[in-house]
Amino acid sequence: MNKPVAAALLMIFLLTGTQALATQKWISDASKPHFVNLLERLLSACETPAADDDATIDAALEAIRQVNARDYEIARAIAEHWRDVYLDDDYPLFLYHEGEATASELEQTSLRDSDRHAFVVLGYKLRDGQMEPELMRRCDAAAAAARSYPRTIIVCSGGATGDNNPMMHTEAGMMRDYLVESCGIDASRIFIDEEAMTTLQNAINTMEMLQQQAIETMTIVTSSYHQRWGQAVYNAVATLYRQYYGYSVDILANYSYDTEPSDKAYLHGERIAIRQIAHLLDVPMEG
Repeated sequence: MNKPVAAALLMIFLLTGTQALATQKWISDASKPHFVNLLERLLSACETPAADDDATIDAALEAIRQVNARDYEIARAIAEHWRDVYLDDDYPLFLYHEGEATASELEQTSLRDSDRHAFVVLGYKLRDGQMEPELMRRCDAAAAAARSYPRTIIVCSGGATGDNNPMMHTEAGMMRDYLVESCGIDASRIFIDEEAMTTLQNAINTMEMLQQQAIETMTIVTSSYHQRWGQAVYNAVATLYRQYYGYSVDILANYSYDTEPSDKAYLHGERIAIRQIAHLLDVPMEG
């Protein structure tokens, strides 16, 4: 099969998978009000912590369990991951330090080199069709991780974003070129999704690619302010894949370029994460 045809088939596969995921009815209508309550409780526990947060979250989970067992398993997985990444003050973020050739902090963890592991690199909006320094640093972090773990693959995700981009350059395409040309990463290790425009679409599209490559574990590579948000959304999508398709991929680690968001809208990533999870589940939430 020639490369243009293969690329076209992959694009059809990704789009079909994305549309199927977006239109799938994941949870019962009877559970949806209880999911609204659960997501509101998770967000409140993050933004305005209270002594009874665990109890109110557990009560929301129990209400879902009383309605539907499968819905409960989905809710429990989302809530437990949220507790880990957002509500545990000791949850570690592993940071890339600019200029490092290898991922020294990751090397101190239990993460092991494996061809069943992937570093998933999330995109950042282009300016005039070109990468911003922040996206380059995310790629530098991914390259450092790839050098420390040479058997892994790299998945880059991000579409044609930003104003004044007449050539429709994509974040993922630019990331791949940068990783190969500036970082010396073998192109055969890099897979790209050039369609995603949001973190939720990142997760949906790359989940299809991870399944194709028989990946079992993953590390999200992004900016530090985006890491928890990205993990929460990816975990929700992975939970649905596990429940409905029998494919399981675990978020085993995290790796981030340490920076503050330049866009004030990203100062509250937890709110965006909750909205995107609600959208995924077709749960009506205000705001």
